[in-house]
Amino acid sequence: MKVAQFLLALLVMTAFIAAFVLSARRLLGLRIGTVRSLLAGLVSFAGLAVFSLLMQRPEQHGVLTGVQFGSTLVVTTGFLALLEVIAPSGTVGWPTDWARAVRSRLACARRSAQIASIAVRHGLRPYLGGGPVREGGAALAHSLRLALEQGGATFIKLGQVLATRQDLLPPEFVRELARLHHQVPAEPWPPVREALGRALGVPVEQAFARFDPVPVAAASIAQVHTARMHCGDEVVVKVRRPGIEELVRRDLDIVQGLAKSLERRTRWARSLGARELAEGFAQSVREELDFRVEAANLAATAAARDRRGRPPAIRVPAVHPELSGEEVLVLERLHGKPAGTAPLRQLGHEQRLALARDLLAELFEQVMTDGLFHADPHPGNVLLLDDGGLGLVDFGSVGRIDTTVRSGLRAFLLALHAGDAAALCDALLIIVTRPDEVDEPRLERALGRFLSRHFAGGGTPNVEVFGDLFRLVSQHGLAVPPEVAAVFRALGTLEGTLMTVVPGFSLVEEARRLVDVRLGGVGTASAVPAGGHPVSLAELASVWELVRRLPRRLERVTSALEQGRLGVGVRLFADARDRRYIRSLVHEVLLTFIAATCGVMSAVLLSIRGGPVVVPGIRFFELLGYHLLVVSGVIGLRVLFLITRGSSE
Repeated sequence: MKVAQFLLALLVMTAFIAAFVLSARRLLGLRIGTVRSLLAGLVSFAGLAVFSLLMQRPEQHGVLTGVQFGSTLVVTTGFLALLEVIAPSGTVGWPTDWARAVRSRLACARRSAQIASIAVRHGLRPYLGGGPVREGGAALAHSLRLALEQGGATFIKLGQVLATRQDLLPPEFVRELARLHHQVPAEPWPPVREALGRALGVPVEQAFARFDPVPVAAASIAQVHTARMHCGDEVVVKVRRPGIEELVRRDLDIVQGLAKSLERRTRWARSLGARELAEGFAQSVREELDFRVEAANLAATAAARDRRGRPPAIRVPAVHPELSGEEVLVLERLHGKPAGTAPLRQLGHEQRLALARDLLAELFEQVMTDGLFHADPHPGNVLLLDDGGLGLVDFGSVGRIDTTVRSGLRAFLLALHAGDAAALCDALLIIVTRPDEVDEPRLERALGRFLSRHFAGGGTPNVEVFGDLFRLVSQHGLAVPPEVAAVFRALGTLEGTLMTVVPGFSLVEEARRLVDVRLGGVGTASAVPAGGHPVSLAELASVWELVRRLPRRLERVTSALEQGRLGVGVRLFADARDRRYIRSLVHEVLLTFIAATCGVMSAVLLSIRGGPVVVPGIRFFELLGYHLLVVSGVIGLRVLFLITRGSSE
């Protein structure tokens, strides 16, 4: 009998504890695991026992039961809330993972201390803390470059990416960071051989008929070997460096944490959008760590080139998917030398000019037609083949743009070609992130001055005009999306490669010539209809885009009209300034109402002479009235502060 009563009491107690935990979870809106539920259950049991002992009196038997349960629920909810603040759900894991997590945290702390010491050594600490700039931009840029070089592969890659963001950084920083380079020794053959065997599932000798253990190229993330397959095909094998993944991920965590801290503490980091830049950089580097991404990029590039309907002038290696994976990538071998080291002087000027134009036309097709383009065409990724052609390798970093952005870029190039400031303004508003309010006439006038400065007077502009253009755009509150920035970053890299092939090659002028060729050989920037008013090609392109979309839009409108679904949506307070004003006004009115209510209630309570005595000389209503008076005064001061600041602005 006693055993049955004990089991029944245990079952009832378990049900009550489970109810407390579930109720606390529901109040906080949390999803917690088994470990946290058990801990919360123990806290509920201890709280219920303590409150039962404190509140249980013979003369009040059963009266305070609800208070006991309510107090226990408050304690359980507070415990879960405190635990969520200290260690959010999903960050602790199981005890078996704690030792690994501690080792990882210690390694990350050591690496963070190393990076911090490098920054201090080069005098960068004041700028990381948000202090004022005490030296010129060139000296600061030089110190930053040296610090990034000593930071290792990940930080060098970060500097190289920043060097392409001419729309964000001053020119002296762009020039200095463009000098970053990284010489990496080759990984010893034994660990590479072990990694290859693990990735392929068979020994290297069994997977290939011949494999050269001496790499032909070594980079910070991977190195490349030549091999021959059993079928006789010559291939290159790209293998990830053993252990590099953990180091890169640790550095990326440091970069992202540093970006968040800087954006929170410094004005210059907030103006650059440091957190968004770091997240985009981290995503790009993580994709480079996984060779399956590059294999998918190559397959997508090959499919896009097949859809063009004509043989491309630039070769791209084919993938051997049966031997490729996350750590290993096996590609067709293109016999040739990188453009940076190839004997180009042995070729005639006309032949080199033709190669440069073919390379420019290929990237033009990738951007404007395919929407998938090579994002890093530096001289090491462009091969001068033994047969006299060009090859493009290393598709670990590609850019993707949608149809709308491609249309805007076409109109952008046509507007530059025509020198049309109005069309250039329209095209920019398509390809950039547009805020709620933009002064279009002022932007158009600034673009007109830009065109007059760079494209008038018979000068030969270079790709740096794009950096000047996007710095101008950022001054007008427009943000350049990452995919659009990737296009102009690729153009900047491509110009350096083209000038390696043909010294003095003008990418902008050749792009304008290419626009003429793509438009059927039109040699002028405008056409003159019967009325005599010249129409620019940019205007024709804009009209064509309007005409192309018009049938679909008309069909949607007429279909909605036929089915009785046509309506007009009008947004009240569509202007962000109006919404901010109404929000601040409602906020001030509510605060004023709360302050006045607390003041009136405190006056009423202080005027009551009776009531229970809390301590000698002070009654309960007086104590409550004094508290409400303090609350009313604090809120009233807050309202006065808001009103005073608003009138001063």
